[in-house]
This record gives sequence, structure tokens and C-alpha cells, in this order.
Amino acid sequence: MTPRILVAFSALLLTAPLAQRQAAADTLFMSTQLRPIEEAQKMRDAILKDYSGKVTYVPEEPAQLPVRIQAEQQGGTHTISLIGALHGELQPLVTLNGIVPLDDLATKLKDRGIPAGLLTLGKLGTPHQMYIPWMQATYFMVANKQALPYLPPGASINTLTYEQLADWAAAIQAKTGKRMLGFPAGPKGLMHRFIEGFLYPSYTGGLVTTFDGPAAEAMWTRFAVLWKGVNPNSTNYNFLQEPLLSGDVWIAFDHVARLLDALRQKPDDFVTFPAPAGPKGRSYMPVVAGLAIAKDAPDPQGAAALIDYLTQPATQIATARAVGFFPVVKADLPTDLDPGVKLAAAAIARTEGASDAKPALLPVGLGTHGGEFDKVMLDTFQLIVLRGVKPHDALAREAPILRKIMTDTGAPCWAPDPPSTGACPVP
Repeated sequence: MTPRILVAFSALLLTAPLAQRQAAADTLFMSTQLRPIEEAQKMRDAILKDYSGKVTYVPEEPAQLPVRIQAEQQGGTHTISLIGALHGELQPLVTLNGIVPLDDLATKLKDRGIPAGLLTLGKLGTPHQMYIPWMQATYFMVANKQALPYLPPGASINTLTYEQLADWAAAIQAKTGKRMLGFPAGPKGLMHRFIEGFLYPSYTGGLVTTFDGPAAEAMWTRFAVLWKGVNPNSTNYNFLQEPLLSGDVWIAFDHVARLLDALRQKPDDFVTFPAPAGPKGRSYMPVVAGLAIAKDAPDPQGAAALIDYLTQPATQIATARAVGFFPVVKADLPTDLDPGVKLAAAAIARTEGASDAKPALLPVGLGTHGGEFDKVMLDTFQLIVLRGVKPHDALAREAPILRKIMTDTGAPCWAPDPPSTGACPVP
């Protein structure tokens, strides 16, 4: 070894412990949320800007999160302290014994005003608080103000029913000759979430346990009628903000993140409101992200401090400003908040506060079969609504496929289906 290389090698050996100590001083925060480069940068530069500790923020794909947690458990080398993920992504970590109870921390944060329902979700079916709610989003509806004169007599956008929505779309079509209602039924749209979290529970009171039967058949029959007022380009729409801005649709349903640009660009043109109600209530799908501390975390104190910071009202508002995820704590939105973000926040508040509101969770426990589950819902929609197959025949075809998915995964029921022991039953 030459003297120059020897000196360099010795310097590397001397600085390595320092680098390790520096890395150990950072709280490693791994998150399946805010993964895109722009959002991750906003997390580092805007949301975490005023945090006094040191954080290494690492985005991770949802499918890789349990793999990473299990690998650290088996390898005995623990690097992850804080985990941020959706409710359904945190659920499997309980089975892996990969996260720890946070009962004391939940008590400490009691004054934050986190809704009791969200805290209950954070128990993940256990007696303990397994995650602290972090931020939320959901789906809602947007209407161009040009559509309001066509509302059915006596109808209010904030208490709309599916029958009134169908009448509204039909009235617009009759007067303008155009089908101005839009749904995200494109190849990368979220139509399956509408079916799973809004349509099925609102009409049948469940999803898996009510997939087939008279109530489901009646629901699909009525929705096929409603679809006659839907813009036929909906089968190409992945994001409804674009057709809203172009004027191709006047009424739209989608996820808040896929509506926000329209609301931000033309806040004076639109109104926001909850999805309609059916015979069983006004079902909606809350998208709740939570914060959990990994078992054997190298820095549990830092993780707890970071949870404290991320759930402070000021940080929650900064999160809403930066990435469009909304507070789970009691936080008064500032007067200078972007008008588009205010419109979205108002829709979410009206949805959660509706007297007939009925939350329906994202599918839980399906693992790698989640895509197959969604495909059953979309195939059923396409058969009945787009191809004209009778609901009874389409459901009879798809029910055995759904039954096999549930049996193969052993996934128990999730809300609004009643709890089950073992795989959620399909009729």
C-alpha cells in the first residue's frame, strides 16, 4: 500500500465511526406516503422545516414496507424508527409484530382533538393504540357553478342522493344535449374506489358480504340508469381535474389529489360537496395515513418527538398547504390559505360531518391480491354498466372469483362489513 493510499485508508477508518454516529443521530422516517420526488422534497423543505431534531426521510413503495420491516427483524439490524403509511398498509405490521403500542403517546396528544373514530382505526383491531393518525384525504364531488340551476327541485348538493344525482345529470343533458357528469373510469382512474367505498356500501350496507343478492342487483340496475347521463369519455378519465378545467364535465367525482388543481386554478368556478347517499347512508372512503414506531427502533424517543411535531396544528396546516393532505387534529385553517385548498377542506368536513355519514375502509389484508380484488369490482361495472349484461348474471359470474380471492388470502372483513372470524364471506 502506497503512503498516499495508506493515509487515505487510515482517514476513512477514523471518520467511519463519526459517520455512523451521525447517522445514528438522525431519526429514520420511512413513509409510503409523499413518495413522488416533488412531494418528498416538500416534506423535507416545508413540512419538516421547523423540526428541531434530525430526520432522514425515506420514501418506500407500499409493497416493500412489510418486506423491509421483516428483513430488519430477521437480520437483527434495525434502522427504521418511524413509519408513515396508510391504515391498510400498517395493518399487516401488527401480524408481523413490527410496531409497538403507543397508548402513552396517545394520552399525551389527547388535547390535539383527533376524532375518536380515527383513533379507533389506529388501534388496528387491538386493545392498544398502534398508530397515531397523521393526515387524511378522501374523495368528494365538484360541480361547476353552471350546473347548479339544473339541480332537481328541493335538492341540496350537501345532502344529495344518487337518484337526485341521476336526475341532475339527466336535466343537464335534456337542456344542453351534453352528458356532463364525470367519473374516473380510465385505465389509471380510481373508479374501483368509488364502487368499493361509496356505491356498494351506500346501497347494500356492505361490500364483500353483500356483493351478490337483491340489494346489489337493484344498485347496479339504478347505476346503469345514472350512467346514461355520464360523459362517455369517462372511460378515458384518470384525473377529473382536467375535464373540469376544460369544461368537458360540469359535475365530477374523484380523489382530492386529482381534483385539487382545478380548485386551485379556478376556485370561483366550482363548488365542492359530499358524494351522494343511498338507502343505507352516505358512505365515503376516508384515506387515513398513520404514524407508527417500529419495534426495536434505534431512536424511539426521536420517533415519538417527530409524531408530536407532525400532529401539531401548525404542522398539519403546513402539510395541507404543501401536499393537499388534510388535518386530523383540530386546526383552524388560516384566512390566507389557498382558496382551492379551502374548497377541498370544506368538502371533507361536510363529508365527515354528515348526519348519515358511513365510513368504508380501504380493503385490508389482501396482500398481493389487492389488484385482483379491484379487478372484480371493475369487471362487474364494465359487464353491467358498459356492456349491458344483466346484474344477476354478472354477479353470478364474478362472485366465485371474489370468493376465491377472500379464501386464498384469508382476509377478514373490514368496515362496513361486520367483523368475521377467518376470511370475509361472499354470498
